[in-house]
Parts: sequence; C-alpha cells; structure tokens
Amino acid sequence: MADGYVRPARPSDAGEIARIQLATWRTAYRRILPRHVLDNLDEAYLARRWGAAVQEPPSGAHRVLVAVEQAAQSYLVGFLASGPADAEALAPEEPADALTPQVAAVTDMLVEPRWGRRGHGSRLLAAAVDHWRTDGFTRALAWAFDADAATRAFLGSTGWEPDGATRALDVDDMLVPQLRLHVAVPVDGNPPAGR
Repeated sequence: MADGYVRPARPSDAGEIARIQLATWRTAYRRILPRHVLDNLDEAYLARRWGAAVQEPPSGAHRVLVAVEQAAQSYLVGFLASGPADAEALAPEEPADALTPQVAAVTDMLVEPRWGRRGHGSRLLAAAVDHWRTDGFTRALAWAFDADAATRAFLGSTGWEPDGATRALDVDDMLVPQLRLHVAVPVDGNPPAGR
C-alpha cells in the first residue's frame, strides 16, 4: 500500500485536479466517450471550475478532497467531490422529492491510472464517509458509466450496489449509458454497507 493521505483541496490545487481529470478521462474513458470530445476538453476551463468549487462551494457540505502520494516528493494523485444530492443526481422522470436532504451525491471520484491500486481511492472514500456522517447524511449516490467496469468493481467492493436507476448522457449525439449506485452511510466507524 502507498504512503499517502487525503486532505481538503486548496485553491492552488485546481490546476492539478483538472490535469488529473483530463489524464484519467483520456485513459479510462477512451472506449466509452468519443475521442474528439476527450481531445477537445479545455484544461484551463476545468481548472477555473475546480477553483470555484474549492473556493466558493454552494454549502458547507460540498467538499473537494484530494489524495496525496508521499514519496521523495508529494504528488496529488486523485480527488473526490461530493455534496447534498440535487437535480443532477436524479434519474430521468424521477420526482424532485425522490431524494431526501439526507442523501449525499458523489459528483466526481478519480485516481490517475498510474497511481491506481495503491489505496488512494479507498482513502478518498473513507474520508468522504467521515464527512457525510458528520453532515448527517444517511445514504450516498454515485453515477457510473455502465461500461466503466473499474469504477463499478471498486464501489461494489466497498458495499455500493445499483439502486435500479439508469440514464443515458448525450455526449455529442452519442448516448452513453450510466447506472446509479448507492450505499448506506454507517452511523459509526464500520465500513459502508449496501441498502
């Protein structure tokens, strides 16, 4: 296991978070999303959005956490963003009141592939669960690409399971199927469990 830790993101991390997002999407999603879409993503635009998310979150329960690998030097290697579930967490045709205020939503969770399988994803998720518990969330949701076997397997190994909701994202006239996973937020230090 890697020598690493998780901390809240700082405004100065925005550029590195954007770089990690692009590198990960271009590697992990190259067979899921159209190549020209991945090639045309603007790193500077993403960095500005991450800077805003870190500096001006919509609420105190919105957080961006980063994973740090420690070696001779420290490297940002992954991140997780989450907050109270909103309309973006809903499935198509799902009523707006289907998700209670006690539901957290993971909007992004990525570890750069070259730093994978070193415990960073587990540390990010554990830190997020601690925050969710403190914030009074009892359940968490995350959308995953149907074809993203790695994310589905990782979340499944920590107790997340599909809740039956599906959707298809329209990515430049290509419909990309997703499924929603969920997990109960433990009330104590025990690992999360499905339903």
